[in-house]
Amino acid sequence: MKLLSWNIQWGRGADGETTLQRTVSAIHTLGDFDVICLQEVAVGFAGLQGGSPVDGVAVLAAAFPGYSAHFAEAVDMPDGRGGRSLFGNLTLSRLPVGQVFRHSLPRPPEEGVPSMPRVCLEVIVDGPKGPLRVMNTHLEYYSRIQRMTQIAALHTLQCDAVRLAAMQTATGADGTAPDSPFAALPRPASAIICGDFNCEPGSPEYYRMTAPISADVSGWEDAWRACYGDIPHLSTVGLNGAEWPDRAYCCDYFFVSADLVDRVEAVAVDQNTAASDHQPIILTVG
Repeated sequence: MKLLSWNIQWGRGADGETTLQRTVSAIHTLGDFDVICLQEVAVGFAGLQGGSPVDGVAVLAAAFPGYSAHFAEAVDMPDGRGGRSLFGNLTLSRLPVGQVFRHSLPRPPEEGVPSMPRVCLEVIVDGPKGPLRVMNTHLEYYSRIQRMTQIAALHTLQCDAVRLAAMQTATGADGTAPDSPFAALPRPASAIICGDFNCEPGSPEYYRMTAPISADVSGWEDAWRACYGDIPHLSTVGLNGAEWPDRAYCCDYFFVSADLVDRVEAVAVDQNTAASDHQPIILTVG
């Protein structure tokens, strides 16, 4: 099973030019993926797109026939033209998708610090070895307080899923409930979470993310560390002439639940494409 995670900056490349077709071409060049997780996907927001609003979700969904498209807007506001401008995360899956969850992440006020709403998009895919949760997120850039609070929320999501899965196993729930909003569909403990975490390896946020969640729930495991141990992470920003940031470092990751660590086969970063200010990350799991 092969997954891609990429903050596409709504199609804006390191050269400052915005075109989603370049983004699409870059993804196709990188290979064939079962699940594609994208952050900073815009619908509307003409000011970001050279004055002409683009429905990024529609463009990307059309570019990947055979994939189902699932979008979670973190930002939803009037566009000044009678419509709405949306900004968030998009997951494309060619694997069958069960239930989909859109989790708004906390945003505690911090005086004098800009921020935007953030979201975690969770889709349950029918993988080659059974269902698993694929979570696509993007944490706050400007505020460490908000990032830490958002990581705590991601821990809570995993804790709830682990305990729900145990309850379903104990009661024999098998997802065959009637067609109802109360249907007990499978939501497994096994999970992959990816995206732009806006923190570096070794930062307090990184250590918080990978810390044990509770006495009965293991923490998230860094897939890079699972593959390569203490070898430093490859940089995912600050490359190819992008105006931001002023140095190269890693802030984009794949994390996996503890039961998936032994199934991590490879993690790769494509450092060549200049189709965004971030670089794509690829995870292969057995």
